[in-house]
Amino acid sequence: KSSLLFMYAKVAIYCSFVFMIQLDDKIISLDIFKTYFLCDLKSCKGACCVEGDAGAPITIEEKKIIEEALEQVKPYMSFKGIKSVEGNGVAVLDDENDLTTTLVNNRECAFSYKDKGIVRCSFESAYNDGKIKFKKPISCHLFPIRITSYEDFEAINYEKIQICRSACACGTEIKLPLYVFLKEPLIRKYGKNWYDELVKIGKAIKKA
Repeated sequence: KSSLLFMYAKVAIYCSFVFMIQLDDKIISLDIFKTYFLCDLKSCKGACCVEGDAGAPITIEEKKIIEEALEQVKPYMSFKGIKSVEGNGVAVLDDENDLTTTLVNNRECAFSYKDKGIVRCSFESAYNDGKIKFKKPISCHLFPIRITSYEDFEAINYEKIQICRSACACGTEIKLPLYVFLKEPLIRKYGKNWYDELVKIGKAIKKA
């Protein structure tokens, strides 16, 4: 019986990776290549900074960067966001013990703010104005790509959520693959050489 269960387990693992591509020690979902995507802020209103049950995942290094840049970022933050950070710090541990940005009332990211009805990122606004050199947490920059780290590899997946339906529609109109839309953050995360190889894989998949 145990050998039979082991065989089923191997088959399940194999099937899960049939729809994945490996590049170095990264396992990439085919959805990254086959999904079309282009952010549509007019429709979603920046909902990704509000929806969810936790803040944006960040690394310990990013936490230090945020703490150092906080005074430059505060002018862009909402009053409630500033109070939340002052009371809880720039980051907290979520239910899975992962480090995430602090929330306001367990909802929107403390570093988000509203501008003409659209939720925007304080980090990105400060970055665009030349106040800081940190654009935003890499998890936010890569969204809707989600990266999960394992002992021997990283899994790169597309997180399909309702709030991004209009983004998928916009991307489909101009045939913009998700991995092309997220060129900047993917290079930021893995480097240009790795991204160039990713592009080659994307072109090969398109021709297949």
